[in-house]
Order: sequence, then C-alpha cells, then structure tokens
Amino acid sequence: MEIEEVKNLLENKKFNILKNELKEMNSADIPSLLEELDKESVVKVFRILSKEQAGEAFSYMEPDMKEKLIHDLTDAELRNVMDELFMDDTVDLIEEMPSNVVKKILKVVNKDDRKTINELLQYPEDSAGSIMTTEFVDLKENMTVEEALERIRTIGLDSETIFTCYVLNKNRILLGIVSIKDILIAKPGSIIKDLMVTNIISVNTKEDQEEVTKVFDKYDFFALPVVDNENRLVGIITVDDAINVIQDEVAEDFEKMAAMSPTEDGYFETSVFKHAKNRIVWLLILMLSAAVTGAIITRYEQAFATVPLLVAFIPMIMGTGGNCGSQSSTLIIRGLATDEIELKDVFKALWKELRVSLMVGVVLAFVNGIRIMLQYQDLQLAIVIGLTLIATVILAKALGCLLPLLAKKLKLDPAIMASPLITTLVDIFSILVYFQIATGIMGI
Repeated sequence: MEIEEVKNLLENKKFNILKNELKEMNSADIPSLLEELDKESVVKVFRILSKEQAGEAFSYMEPDMKEKLIHDLTDAELRNVMDELFMDDTVDLIEEMPSNVVKKILKVVNKDDRKTINELLQYPEDSAGSIMTTEFVDLKENMTVEEALERIRTIGLDSETIFTCYVLNKNRILLGIVSIKDILIAKPGSIIKDLMVTNIISVNTKEDQEEVTKVFDKYDFFALPVVDNENRLVGIITVDDAINVIQDEVAEDFEKMAAMSPTEDGYFETSVFKHAKNRIVWLLILMLSAAVTGAIITRYEQAFATVPLLVAFIPMIMGTGGNCGSQSSTLIIRGLATDEIELKDVFKALWKELRVSLMVGVVLAFVNGIRIMLQYQDLQLAIVIGLTLIATVILAKALGCLLPLLAKKLKLDPAIMASPLITTLVDIFSILVYFQIATGIMGI
C-alpha cells in the first residue's frame, strides 16, 4: 500500500476503505508505513487497525515509535495492545522504555501478568530466563490425543507456539515433548505418554543467551524448553527470539571489533555525545599506543639519514602486517563464536597460521623483491624488505591467532582483540623488526 494512498484516504475520512486495505498488509510492514506519517496520522491509522493486527504491528515497531504511541493511546487502547503481546515481548518493552512509560504500561496490565513480569525481570541480563516466554502448551502424560487437542484449542491462542507441546507432571517437572504433528496423526485413543519424546534438550534459566543460540543452530529447533535447577519447566525460547539474540550479539561484536563500546540503541536513536563517548576511550588507547611506534621510528633517525629510501616502505610494511593480523583474528574470532575452535586447539591453530603465514610471506617478499629490482636495482634493499615482510607476516598472523584465544581464556570477549588493537601492536613489532633487519644487513 502506497503512503500517498493512505494520506488521501485519511484526508477524505474514508476509514472503512483504509481499514480493509490495511487488513491485506502483513503486520510487520505496517511500522514502516507509519514512519512516513505525521504524529497525528500515526495514531489515527493505529486506531483503525483491528485489535489483533494492532498488537502484532506494535511488536515490530522501533522503541521510539512504541514510546510515542504509548503516550498517545488511552488506557483502554493500551490494554488491548498489551493483551495481544506475548509475555517475553512485554518484558522487552518494559526493559527498553523510560520509567514514566513503564508506569503507564504496568497500570493497564492485570495483577497476574504483573507478577509474571516481575519474575522474568529478576533473571540475569543476557540469560535464557531473560528472553523466554511463559506462554506455552503444557499437557499431562495420561491424556488421550482427543483431550490433548481440546487442551491445545483452549490455550493455544494465547501460546507463542503450538507446534511443540510440553508434557509435565503435577510438580511441573518436564517429562517429555510431543509435536502437534504426532498428536494429529496418532490413532484415536492414543496416550500422550506413548507419543512423547523423553530424550529432551533443554537449557537452564541462567544459561547465557549466546549459548542458547548455539543449541538452536545445532539441533534446528523451533522452540527450546527452559527449566530451573529442579528440572521444572518455567518457560520456552522460540526461534524468533534466538534470531534477535544472534542479531544483537553480531552487532555487539562488530562494535567491539571496530574499537567501540557496544550500545543497544540504534544509530539514529543514539545521541552525538553518546556516540563520541562510545568511541573516544578506545581511540585514546590506540592513539597513545601508536606513540610507541613513533618513538621507535625516531630512534632510528640515523638510518633514515643514511638510506632515506627506507622511509618509503614503512606504510607498506605496517599496512601488510595489520591486514595479515586482521585476517587471522577474524577467522579465529569466528571459529570461537561457532565453537569450531576451542581453547585446547591453541597450538593446532597456531601451527596452521604459522604455515599459512610462511607461504604468504614468501610470496609477498618475492613479488616485492621483483618490484624493487625493477624500480631501484638494489638487491640489498630487496633482501631487507623481503625478510621484513616474511617476519612481519609471521608475527602478525601469530598475534592474530593468539590474542583472541587469550581473551577467551581471560573470560573476555574475543572480539576486542580485533583489527584496531592488533594493527596497533603489529605496527610496533613490524617497525622494530624492519629496522633491526635493515641496520643488520646494511650496517647502518
């Protein structure tokens, strides 16, 4: 639906036509449509939506649009929206809204839901408990398939998923799981106990959310049960929540790899001051670290005076070293993130990177040696640059391999050992190696 058509229908007060047009839209597309409208029109269009569609569209909105709508909606309208949200979406909303907005939300939420919300908010940040929902289909093992289907019809509408059902005893201990497919194709009179799978993959409420996403990736689940220390089912995590976690973790790793402090807000929602604050600390550290490189270069002023041409190769050597280190660190960080590489693989990974670096270094040295001979006809300079490149590449790839693994060992995020930091360290060592080789071979 085109934005001009929406504006035209609003101006001419053809609300019934607009409502029918909006019914044909996917709820996920409505927020992008509302972003093109002014504040007054946004509220009008949102009020035209059916209760179910309004709730679904609301869950897809950006935090700033949600906040504006909450301010403009009446208590009754907001209650209708909150009734359509699943519990995990409600908790996420409360966590991202300012306190005055949270008060308005809690005001319209019923007592039982408020209790559940408070319980979910108690779980540690970034844990499985903090992202789970408490709305799922639970069954008893002695139910027949007919009784199970009736139970699903009764509570299924308010459950986040009905594709997987969870079999509990009277103490809510998780006994097994059964899919809706198995229930539908089972013979009449079949008992749930005979259909359920007892080899259950579950996670604890305090499990890190990043580890939860790895379980989804390994087993291709649509939903994952979350249990407490006594194996009581307290909630489930659905695949859409796992995807959101993956997106957040990837964004956080990118920010760390770019030497920035992570932020949960979007680019435009983050103030200029906060952007600067998130970047300045690491930039200061890296800038002051680069001063070491300058001090080393100053120390070898006599070498520059004797062979001025040496200065021309500094950018190439530093750039090549930084690029090689970044390549290795990126691969190691990715391997750690996917569990392909573990801490015990440190020597195996280092041996592989050393062999790769030797091959890469020799090729780069050979090609650069030919260039120097053609351009300067100086064999001694070609040897100096060639040996420096080989040593720098080996050193850079070793650092790129070891530093992320060291960070993992120290319980830090390996992403912090990415391009900017490794490049700075490689710059220092490559300059040292360069002038040691140059002064040794050229006798200066």
